[in-house]
Amino acid sequence: MATYLHQSIRSITRNICLAGILLIYTLPLSAQDLDVPYVPTPNEVVEKMLDLAEVQSDDYVIDLGSGDGRIVIAAAKRGASGHGIDLDPKRIAEARKNATMAEVDDKVMFKQQDIFETDFREASVITMYLLPSVNKKLRPRLLDELRPGTRLVSHSFDMGDWEPDQEVTLSSESSNRTHSIFYWVVPAKVDGSWQWSAENTTFNMNIDQKYQEIIVSLKDENGTSYDIQDKKLEGERITFQALNGNERFVYSGRISGDNIEGTMQHHSTNDKTVSDWSATRQ
Repeated sequence: MATYLHQSIRSITRNICLAGILLIYTLPLSAQDLDVPYVPTPNEVVEKMLDLAEVQSDDYVIDLGSGDGRIVIAAAKRGASGHGIDLDPKRIAEARKNATMAEVDDKVMFKQQDIFETDFREASVITMYLLPSVNKKLRPRLLDELRPGTRLVSHSFDMGDWEPDQEVTLSSESSNRTHSIFYWVVPAKVDGSWQWSAENTTFNMNIDQKYQEIIVSLKDENGTSYDIQDKKLEGERITFQALNGNERFVYSGRISGDNIEGTMQHHSTNDKTVSDWSATRQ
């Protein structure tokens, strides 16, 4: 009898533990996050993140998972405005208190929200200290909803196969370890076929794009192919050079939807000219 009772108690205990584990894994991500220990970004890392993004007084900074508010507060001390997003009401209260103590509460605010539901389209700079899985889940929204040229800075964790424009490491005395910082500029969507006319000739360009990396091919109406060099996409700006024998065309433009407006330099053996460049996506 005693043995049977002992086995029953063990079985009931095992089932209760299993039910608890299943409950945790079926909770929404935001609800689980409250149980994750809060780890603040060291102040020297905060300053390096803001340096990388070149935060200035005309920037609007949004910190996703803002904790005690230190990143947004540090940005405000540089003259920027912004707000922090956090799900934990204790962190929100702490951040608001810290902003008041730093005398920047006229420039910043803190919202208790789920980062997957918040609207961050007004940001010129996004800062993050989130897990890799969260970064990857946010990545499509960051690429689709943010304006081209918006700067992103992440402490410790990358964005999967979206390679950073810069990556730096920083040794912190306060944490006694080395920290990685990743920086991206949101690229304009430039993939597709483009066309323009110059010097009585029609040009057709095709661009294949993966994040900020582009492959460019260019032909004119006569079927002549051009060798493409020094191509670069950064935010809403695109630059490249097209070579054909002794001729070099240097293109630089700003992308706006299905249009590119900029300049074209034409370098030949005996002459150099510059003219307006206007391309349209077909």
